[in-house]
Amino acid sequence: MIYIILSICCSVTVAILLKLAKRYQISIIQAVTVNYFAALTLCFFFFKPDINLLNSTAPWSIYTALAILLPTIFLFLAASVKSLGIVKTDIAQRLSLFIPILAAYFIFKEDFNDLKIIGLAIGFVAIFLTFLRKSNPDQKTGNLIFPVMVFIGFGAIDVLFKQIALYKALPYTTSLFTVFCMAFVVSLIIVTVMTISGKIKLQLVNLACGLILGFFNFGNILFYLKAHQALAQTPSTVFAAMNLGVIIVGTLIGVLVFKEKLTKVNYIGIIMAIAAVVCITLSQNAVR
Repeated sequence: MIYIILSICCSVTVAILLKLAKRYQISIIQAVTVNYFAALTLCFFFFKPDINLLNSTAPWSIYTALAILLPTIFLFLAASVKSLGIVKTDIAQRLSLFIPILAAYFIFKEDFNDLKIIGLAIGFVAIFLTFLRKSNPDQKTGNLIFPVMVFIGFGAIDVLFKQIALYKALPYTTSLFTVFCMAFVVSLIIVTVMTISGKIKLQLVNLACGLILGFFNFGNILFYLKAHQALAQTPSTVFAAMNLGVIIVGTLIGVLVFKEKLTKVNYIGIIMAIAAVVCITLSQNAVR
């Protein structure tokens, strides 16, 4: 259980760092670039990936899609945290699990039981209630695009990672290392273009922030994998504890520490989101 707790802490810490980035004028794209360099370095030392196994038959199209999506969605994640706060952003990220579940049904032709269907129905209502808010003339309506992109983006990333996991010719850790390397290159190209065009200025503070971000981002992945190894017989326990933990801890920190404002309807949406995750988790072990 300690691995699950550590993974939750790392995941929420990433959101907190992104929340603080605006206050200290951190360049997100620079921090994200360094973040992937730190993540691939840690991945190399912890997982010892064998890059000699890579060849032309590797799923390069999936690697490329992930390399582009990962830094892009990270920017939307940061924008969502800044505009709507940690609570709603974490909800959007965790509810993105519905996308790979729907992909399992429509693409991979998996059978759904009643509990999973109920969980999906509750989840979609939860999404609506969580982001519902009173009209505010000072609030940009475009801000809602950020959590929507987080929802879609993380869902798509999850589907792509699942496809990599199904590719048995390469160890998953080798694929993960490859994706981190390519994501770093994509981020570096973006930073280079923005620096040359004068849109951003390179600063050491962004390097430090990126290293810290990369440490916790990788820690989230490392402890999540270790939790699955330690509880190999009950993967649904890991899944439920991780998603519920992030939603609950993220909500508490958002409301108590950052004083994020939520309506009663938003709280109902959060409760329904938790119920949806529970239903979907229980459905994994339900008799069909």
